[in-house]
Amino acid sequence: MISFLGVFMKAVTIRGVEPEVAEKLKMVAREQGKSVNHVILELIKTSLGVKKEKKFLRKYDDLDDLFGRWDDDEFKKINDAITTQRQIDPELWK
Repeated sequence: MISFLGVFMKAVTIRGVEPEVAEKLKMVAREQGKSVNHVILELIKTSLGVKKEKKFLRKYDDLDDLFGRWDDDEFKKINDAITTQRQIDPELWK
């Protein structure tokens, strides 16, 4: 049922889905760890151009001029140093 007053749709039935398409949808859903319904909704939104970008995937660089920016080598060195320091010595915790 499509609700134009409530602005959102509760349910839509799609008839005539070929078996190959249904199997492909199931396969994609399994691979992505999502429901078939979720995969179909993403496909519809993408094809209509209304899929919203997730905020946490955005890359912000507006403060780089103020604080600087690490290149990949600098990040690896710093990350390796932090990882080494995070090692827990089991002898100290006995």
